[in-house]
Amino acid sequence: MFCQKSHKTSLLEEILDQLETVGSNKEGLLYGVPVSIKDNCGYKGHDSSCGVLLHLEQPVQEDAVLVQVLKKQGAIPFVKTNVPQGLLSYDCSNPMYGQTVNPHNLQKTSGGSSGGEGALIGGGGSLLAIGSDIGGSIRIPASFCGICGFKPTAGRLSSQGFQAACRGQKSVPSTPGPIARDVDSLALCMQALLCDHMFSLDPTVPPLPFNMQIYQSSKPLRIGYLECDGFQQPSPSMVRSVREVKALLEQAGHTFVPFQPLRIKEALYELMLKGIYADGATTLIQKLVGSPLDPTLKQQILPYTFPVWLKKTLSFLLKPWLLITDACICMKALRGDWIPLCSLQDYIKDTIAHWRRCNIDVLLCPVIAPAYNLLYCAKNSTILSYTMLYNLLNFPAGVVPVTTVTKEDEEELKHYAGIYQDVYDKLFKEAVTGGEGLPVAVQCVALPWQEELCLRFMKEVEQLVKQSRK
Repeated sequence: MFCQKSHKTSLLEEILDQLETVGSNKEGLLYGVPVSIKDNCGYKGHDSSCGVLLHLEQPVQEDAVLVQVLKKQGAIPFVKTNVPQGLLSYDCSNPMYGQTVNPHNLQKTSGGSSGGEGALIGGGGSLLAIGSDIGGSIRIPASFCGICGFKPTAGRLSSQGFQAACRGQKSVPSTPGPIARDVDSLALCMQALLCDHMFSLDPTVPPLPFNMQIYQSSKPLRIGYLECDGFQQPSPSMVRSVREVKALLEQAGHTFVPFQPLRIKEALYELMLKGIYADGATTLIQKLVGSPLDPTLKQQILPYTFPVWLKKTLSFLLKPWLLITDACICMKALRGDWIPLCSLQDYIKDTIAHWRRCNIDVLLCPVIAPAYNLLYCAKNSTILSYTMLYNLLNFPAGVVPVTTVTKEDEEELKHYAGIYQDVYDKLFKEAVTGGEGLPVAVQCVALPWQEELCLRFMKEVEQLVKQSRK
């Protein structure tokens, strides 16, 4: 329905058996709710392919912990959904199941890597989903498809049973999280999952039940905000969405404080991408062995296949001219150098101290929007600074749709030059062109382990936007 081949990878036929026994879980918070799950989430008897042939026809032997908890809470997992080849992309296409497209415009991508979920929920085919997020993989498809998505602090929910993009990589942690059409559904899912059953199945998860009192609080907030992170100029609709939401929140009695991320260039170059590709992308390349390379990944993957000596040489030669480009980022990240863990710890510590000095409770900032034209995601990774930063910091973050692209946004986009006015600014402009009528979201962020506060902030944004439309 919303892709050239399929937005699903597997229909979970076992739901017929589960329907016969679901009555025993009538007390569950998700009793009778159909739930879709991302391809890399383990479901007994089904593949977690990650979009690569290597994992095809290798059914997992046990449900992921979150699937077990969903069933215990009365939910009915009914389908697994599409992902990009190898997971490390914010598009959603692979040689086996094809390109997932956007339910609002079939010439646009759904985003990724939880793109099958974004398309299915955005198109009305599912009520609730479980995705995973390592650089925006829940938040970007939620933004592109006009729905809500939430990335908790890594470790708040169990990841046992999820197939990882790069197993063992800890610098930029991945985490599962819910996707739905409204914030209350996200909160209900978190409440259902944060239960004794999950804490028993996975003792590595801290036993922190959902704090409903914080979620339902109406206390005025001190909100940090930014329109541009200083690294990649956002689209006109991204800027407008933040300004409009800021005005609504100010009218509701909340206080705003300007906030700017620290050393964003260093964070992207030296910490995020070097962290994810600390093995020189060897793990990803090994996963792709035997698979035809998907067209959406060719430009991204090509530098990863170069021998180490060529990566180092190109990194040195290109540095004077391509300091602020994907090519240089790739070469620097792909030399195979491990980032010092102390540098990451210092960056997190410095950011939290900066947050404390600003005396803010939460942060309002842009998320990538609108949905890209097809085949553009692999051409520009610099824009991921808006989402991947909060994976690096391990801050909970979620997105809420607040507006759509207007004719005025499209007209202003014609004059977009970007910060560095280079080929990558040009590619971003081309990627988002033609987006009139497409959804635009904002991103809400809180400090680690403050999921309930982040969701409460998201709910406030959602309610105020709905009221303003009336």
